[in-house]
Amino acid sequence: MTADPFSLRGRTALVTGARRGIGAAIAAGYAAAGADLILMARDAALEDTLEAIKQNGGGEATVVIADFADPDAVEATAIELARTRRIDILVNNAGTIRRGPAAETSTADWRHVIDVNLNSTWAVTRPIGAAMAERRTGKIVTIASLLSFQGGVRVPAYTASKHAVAGLTRALANEWGPAGVQVNAIAPGYISTDNTTELRADPARDAAIRERIPAGRWGRAEDLVGAAVFLASAAADYVNGHVLAVDGGWLAR
Repeated sequence: MTADPFSLRGRTALVTGARRGIGAAIAAGYAAAGADLILMARDAALEDTLEAIKQNGGGEATVVIADFADPDAVEATAIELARTRRIDILVNNAGTIRRGPAAETSTADWRHVIDVNLNSTWAVTRPIGAAMAERRTGKIVTIASLLSFQGGVRVPAYTASKHAVAGLTRALANEWGPAGVQVNAIAPGYISTDNTTELRADPARDAAIRERIPAGRWGRAEDLVGAAVFLASAAADYVNGHVLAVDGGWLAR
């Protein structure tokens, strides 16, 4: 064990969906822990994230543009990154949600959610993880969901994608663990982000959610940073194939 097992100094982390919310918070947290960052997002409007990285004493930060609704383009970008950069940590955070009754969910909406949440996660992870396995070291952290465990309401594609993400985490942990790569996931609880705006705007739904959470509040993106740093650090060298819930106690009810 190193003197500071939670340090990320000297490592480069690729964070997808880093423009705002959970991805931006994790990028800033990794900067504070000493990592250099590669920020992958669908557009270049990353000023807030870059400023947060700077404020947290971060080193180099590179921006890469990729549309996660296009897994083939994402894969091509990831292959080039794996070829040209040593990436020690991968955070698969990019995601989307479409709400509505299952009977009214279009095939186009279904495919969009699956492409962003699952197929593009695979498109990034396969080449980056393969390079890690070849070097025999690396950390992969994917953002799962409480709906990796539960069914949810009116989000069939999202639930399917997040169940699949949990399964992929375990499958890759089994395959790449012997090569020194730890593959884990974080399952956030109800977090105040763009994806939950509709829920928080509904007084009845908001109250019901708060009532079930033992912590008594919605989570903040910053609440996930400690878990993300842990899973990317030497402190988690013997943690593999785990989906860590950071949910204020939701699953305990």
